[in-house]
Amino acid sequence: MSAQTVTLAAPAKLNLFLHVTGRREDGYHTLQTVFQLLAWGDTVTLEAREDGAVTLAGPDLDIASDDNLAVRAARALKALPGTSPDNGVHITLDKRIPTGGGLGGGSSDAASTLLGLIRLWKLDVSRDRLAAIGATLGADVPVFVRGHSAWAEGIGEQLQPVLLPPAWFLIIHPGVHVDTGEIFSRRELTRDSPPITMAAFFAGTSRNDCEPVVRNLYAEVDNALIWLGKFGDAKLTGTGACVFCRCADEASARAIAAEVPAPWRAIVAAGVNRSPAL
Repeated sequence: MSAQTVTLAAPAKLNLFLHVTGRREDGYHTLQTVFQLLAWGDTVTLEAREDGAVTLAGPDLDIASDDNLAVRAARALKALPGTSPDNGVHITLDKRIPTGGGLGGGSSDAASTLLGLIRLWKLDVSRDRLAAIGATLGADVPVFVRGHSAWAEGIGEQLQPVLLPPAWFLIIHPGVHVDTGEIFSRRELTRDSPPITMAAFFAGTSRNDCEPVVRNLYAEVDNALIWLGKFGDAKLTGTGACVFCRCADEASARAIAAEVPAPWRAIVAAGVNRSPAL
């Protein structure tokens, strides 16, 4: 890493549960969830440019640059008053997190871009301000900016750090892309789950309200949950498509991963409380 280049991890996340508690007048849904950060994910490399341009590169990027959350994050930070118009950046994304998998890849890339750029551009911007910028990009961005596993409410932006026990997870991506907007627009989605306490979550009183809708619409997600359920308490993360279960240890997770049928993708990752991006 040089003064002109910053490289950061962009960790994935799991939603250990997801309750939809209501819907606001602006259309956003209110929810309760626990974000579990993982010691696995993408890598973001930021190289300073002096022409003010924001550019993007990386293998297998399946979204236009102008729509990429990392690019949008850089442009949002660049728009802050007092930021030099000459500040530019070339962003390289090494993608491991599948798109549309419920693992927060785009949001994490955006957060790591924000965190890296304040170093690269030598900006005096608080973590609170970065989180507020992140919230304008997507509901999951603030938790990655804050950099700690968290209990979340509101639309996901009201965060309370939590200490989760050490854990290893086996995650399956069943090869389909789930559109979050589609799931939250479905009439059959439960939108009135009563709020629970953190103690109730730790006691096991929780579920994912999106899971029945996703299972009905995406047969491969349903199949993956059935298959993984033979090995543990299989759950959907976010709106999917990825499913996961907690394992006794790394060896157990890797043993299950070795049995995952093709063409599904198996991922073994440790849960962490503090983001590797910090």
